[in-house]
Amino acid sequence: MWLSIARGILKLRLFWLSILILVTIGMAYLGTHLQLSYQLARVLPLSDTTQQHYEDFKQRFGVDGSAMVMGWQDKRWFELPVYQAWYDLTQDIRNLNGVKDVLSTARLYTIAKKDTSWGINQVVTKRPQRQQEVDTLEKQILSLPFYNGLLVNSETHATLIAISLDEKKLNTKERLGIVAAIRQRGEAFAKKTGITVHYSGLPSIRTEVTKRVSGEMKLFMALAAAVTGLIVWILFRSLKVVMLSLAVVLMGVCFAIGTIVLFGYEITLLTGLVPPLLIVIGVPNCVFLVNKYHAELAEHGQKQLALENSIREIGLASFLANVTTAIGFGVFYFTNSRLLVEFGLVASVCVLAVYVICLLMVPIILSYLPVPKIPQQESTQVGAWQKLLTRIDGWVHHKRPFVYGLIMVITLVSALGLPMIRVEGFVVDDLPKNDPVYTDMRFFEKEFKGVLPFEVMIDTGKPNGILSGTGEALYKIRALERIIGQYPEFSKPRSLVDAIRFAYQSYRGGAPRYYVLPPAMALRDMASEAPIGTKSTAAARAYVDSSQQVARVSYQMADIGSIRMQKVMSHLQPRIDSLFRDTNYKVSLTGHSLVFLKSNDYLLGNLYESLGIAILLIALVGMVLFRSVPIILLSKLPCLIPLLVTAGIMGYANIAFKPSTILIFSIAFGLSSDGTVYFLTSYRQQLQKGLIPAAAITAAIHETGVSLIYTALILAGGFSVFAASGFGGTAALGVLVATTVLMACLTNLILLPALLLTLKRYRV
Repeated sequence: MWLSIARGILKLRLFWLSILILVTIGMAYLGTHLQLSYQLARVLPLSDTTQQHYEDFKQRFGVDGSAMVMGWQDKRWFELPVYQAWYDLTQDIRNLNGVKDVLSTARLYTIAKKDTSWGINQVVTKRPQRQQEVDTLEKQILSLPFYNGLLVNSETHATLIAISLDEKKLNTKERLGIVAAIRQRGEAFAKKTGITVHYSGLPSIRTEVTKRVSGEMKLFMALAAAVTGLIVWILFRSLKVVMLSLAVVLMGVCFAIGTIVLFGYEITLLTGLVPPLLIVIGVPNCVFLVNKYHAELAEHGQKQLALENSIREIGLASFLANVTTAIGFGVFYFTNSRLLVEFGLVASVCVLAVYVICLLMVPIILSYLPVPKIPQQESTQVGAWQKLLTRIDGWVHHKRPFVYGLIMVITLVSALGLPMIRVEGFVVDDLPKNDPVYTDMRFFEKEFKGVLPFEVMIDTGKPNGILSGTGEALYKIRALERIIGQYPEFSKPRSLVDAIRFAYQSYRGGAPRYYVLPPAMALRDMASEAPIGTKSTAAARAYVDSSQQVARVSYQMADIGSIRMQKVMSHLQPRIDSLFRDTNYKVSLTGHSLVFLKSNDYLLGNLYESLGIAILLIALVGMVLFRSVPIILLSKLPCLIPLLVTAGIMGYANIAFKPSTILIFSIAFGLSSDGTVYFLTSYRQQLQKGLIPAAAITAAIHETGVSLIYTALILAGGFSVFAASGFGGTAALGVLVATTVLMACLTNLILLPALLLTLKRYRV
């Protein structure tokens, strides 16, 4: 069959070349419509209860985390020049398109009774002109406990401006322009006053991450092409081979960006990795074909026969190898996580597409080129590799106990590192500790307890349940706030209860000591004079749904990491359950912080599942071809041991399991299996030629060894470029996958032949 395929490719080479060019142009055109994703990537499936609570919350109250914050700390915070600049900045940002409202010490409100209703009054009604006016405002603002810890930290002289963005523009490209305009005005304020300004909040964090994803995709494509091209040139000393390999993978990149658009996807942190990954993964396909072509020419010198034999002998092995790689990516489809499904589907389809492009493009272009003269330096290099392979062959035949013992020691040492692996993720831990996004977030955590949204939703089970009766729900909410207030990870709460406390302070003349939830009788008196509810003030409408059945309590919290968050939740949840045990209320903890925690646990669970599926599917692929259960099962050891070594390195190097590093294992397993497939295919072909197992092992080592070494070097070099990433997880992915493929090269060239020789009574 493969001989017919080879002849069909070469006979109709102009037709296939035209098809490739047309498809590439079409996919490249589709790629011009490629868009960055401006939405928060959803990891949890919609069937997950945490995700369901979050979706219910968004439906009732809108998106959490729609506010950007800008803050600073300085003892001059209420000096006239600084306050005037802050006032001007507040008004300027408020007038920006896409900004709904702002809240700062230059624009804040009090709640006051107006006739028979509650309303809001602005504290700052005009731009102050004298220091005396600012002093009066300072005294008034600091007498409002509602804002202490929310807008100001009176102990450290820190303050912030909270900027509420239009939710319709939050998940679009317009967000980039809005955030850039806010930062531009903040920098002008900093330059004018000499004060360091910090920026944070999910819109700001997401914007910075989006910009870097876009920049890094282009950077990694350039670096991957440059590094793999350089390695290919060093190995082959042929510019033609370099250009041919890069042409194949660049066609694959065009196919990749076109596929993303065709599937209706956008560029995320993961799909942005697909184009540079294809450059790295695609080049080894070319290497195997070119190596085989050169070997055939060296044997008989006939170009047509050399091309046919290259396609016939490498085609099937390369197909199976690319199937195993595609499986490594494709198993993410079974996670039901939108982020992983998109990445896995696009990557697996594109890996197979690059295989097809390579199988067609390389032989066709080589058929048009004259028979190459193998450079003396390349022949010398191959000769040096063959000497190394001869030594490896000696180890396999005569030192198998030593090989097994060494592998066992390496495996044992690696296994000891497994318990040291931390399963922990942070929202911004992929960024360096000196990155402005990270340092700015730490500023807000120090001064205001953080910027990450955490929400509590209290459903009373009946309309008007929040305000009915004697205010039982309100007192329960206040008790809830007291419980959560005992945890330093959370900021001050914002809820209907706090709005009522603010109103009661005004109702009793404004003294700070009256910032309390009034007793039932006082609450009834307040409500009789001016009804309290969703129609009373904007504050009430923000924290109670339209039916007054469900209330929310909003917090900001620090990026404390999934381990600490898990401990806090395991301690907090039982206390909340106990508080509401004697009611019919349904209390849900939600918000971005909790969703992130559950996402981290979900991804870890899917690591085991996806890796298990990958092992099963790749084993089935091998069994279809080789039909020997013992050999197929044992041949997984050369693929699994490198993964164990990588996991051990993670433990010793204190690299945590988190969303960005969890991907390593399924991807690396697929790549590691490639070498196994190539070697087993060659071994089977040698047996079919009539060689005994020992001789077949020797022949397979020498036939595939150079290509396996070249492939490992190219993959390791290509993946190493990801170490240049500003995202720690992406950098770790590159280094660890590079380590895995190098280790897999050793196990496939040494351990696998040794196992086959030990099990020589079984035939593949």
